Amino acid sequence: MQRFHRLLLSAGTGVLLSLPWLGFPGWVLFIALVPLLFLEHFFYKFKEGFPPVSLWGHVFLAALIWNILASWWMAKVSLAGVGSAMVFNAFLLSLVWWGAHSIHRKLSSPLGYISLVVFWISLEYLQFKWDIEWPCLQLGSVLATDVKIIQWYEYTGTFGGSLWILLVNLFLFQLIRNIQLKSPLKKTVTSSTAMLLLLIVPLIISFRMYASYRETENPINIAIVQPNVDPYNERFDMEAETQKLDDFLRLAAEVTNDSTDFIVGPETLFEHQTLWNEATFDSNTFLNRLHNFLQHYKQAELVFGVSSFELYDNEEDITYTAQQNNGVTYDRYNTAMLFTKAGEIQIYHKSKLVAGVEKVPFQKYFSFLKNNYIDLGGASGSLGSQNEVSNMAAARAVIAPVICFESVFGDYVTGYIKKGAEVIFVITNDGWWKNSRGYKQHLLFSQLRAVETRRSIARSANTGTSCFINQRGDVLQATNWWQQATIAGTINKNQALTFYVEHGDFIARTSVFISVLMVLLVLVRRFA
Repeated sequence: MQRFHRLLLSAGTGVLLSLPWLGFPGWVLFIALVPLLFLEHFFYKFKEGFPPVSLWGHVFLAALIWNILASWWMAKVSLAGVGSAMVFNAFLLSLVWWGAHSIHRKLSSPLGYISLVVFWISLEYLQFKWDIEWPCLQLGSVLATDVKIIQWYEYTGTFGGSLWILLVNLFLFQLIRNIQLKSPLKKTVTSSTAMLLLLIVPLIISFRMYASYRETENPINIAIVQPNVDPYNERFDMEAETQKLDDFLRLAAEVTNDSTDFIVGPETLFEHQTLWNEATFDSNTFLNRLHNFLQHYKQAELVFGVSSFELYDNEEDITYTAQQNNGVTYDRYNTAMLFTKAGEIQIYHKSKLVAGVEKVPFQKYFSFLKNNYIDLGGASGSLGSQNEVSNMAAARAVIAPVICFESVFGDYVTGYIKKGAEVIFVITNDGWWKNSRGYKQHLLFSQLRAVETRRSIARSANTGTSCFINQRGDVLQATNWWQQATIAGTINKNQALTFYVEHGDFIARTSVFISVLMVLLVLVRRFA
């Protein structure tokens, strides 16, 4: 195989992997890895002439193309920072293939392909767990473009989808190989039957689950406000903040009535630098106006986001994320707030922070990084956060307050549900990504969380897409991009726990365990 053809196979996989993130159907992923599998087989077949590292560069090329085409919109915040992250993520994926290819050479084809599957899923799991998360390219997540085919995620979560895609690619590759080698008819029929069953059975199960799923009638009435503030040209002086409050109240009044249970606003609806001191909420003029607004309605309560802060008077209370300015020590938070008609306040501090934008990676362990980090478009230093999820217990529902990036983390969201959340409110500001695939991809994660947890979702975005999502993952009353908008609707509460909520990412944890065994097996074989 000529070098040009090898590069063509690499680029082919990179482009095919990218297509679902660019709006093409998710089924493309079921064939996307086949070119790279043929390339891996070539280097295995001619291993005497090529060292194991020969595959590494080809996989890196494919992974880099995938990262760039699927995630280019992130560079709208910072080209240098996001570009570095793309290169690093491509490097990690190339290591996965290099490791599996090495095991293929040293042990056997089955063990090599098993290693590829468990190493890949382990890397996806790592991308959710460490301090420089990059989970947006998980294979199983993009299948949410058609929720009818992923209803069984209530059992497996998105890692079940990743496993499905990887196995179908391997079975398809083996089938094509059998045809190329003119294998006995029985072997070809067996491999083709296995591949078709692997592909079709989950689809049949999911279609039946979708058609038969019925929500228990347990309604609450929601009004959602989409203010449509441009984050790149936003002002934070008191005049601008007051205008935002005026606009929010005007929009909310359009869809709120005496049957409304909750009015939901987006993430960081208000961000004045001195107004949202958590110790002085009682005298907050904005909250006074919001309280007066609620008195016009029978039972409505407010959920919205603010940029709040906490001052530290005692040195023992100071956290590693604390900032200092003019002799004042404080923590800043991305905060969700429940504000009741009686004036009661419940708050939740965003815990899953965006690396480089809201937090300095590994700052907790290496304090010198506080002032030395890659700028991804955020302020210096890290925001504060809380250590675990907490719900908002309102009069009419127990709410999971999920802020923006947190909606990407399936296992994390199950924490709210285990603590009794009956519905999910996602508040976000998708204006950072402008009119790109970014805000559309972000919506998919809310649909995934609805299916995994079987919880209805009210989603308020600063700008498109605000919507309701039912327990099957269907998007209802979606708003348009870059428009002020309001919608009102009814969603059903649910208290039942799905298998996935109870057991979390068991597929990923199992993959990590098998990956460790594979590495140990190689070490034992090498030094035995």
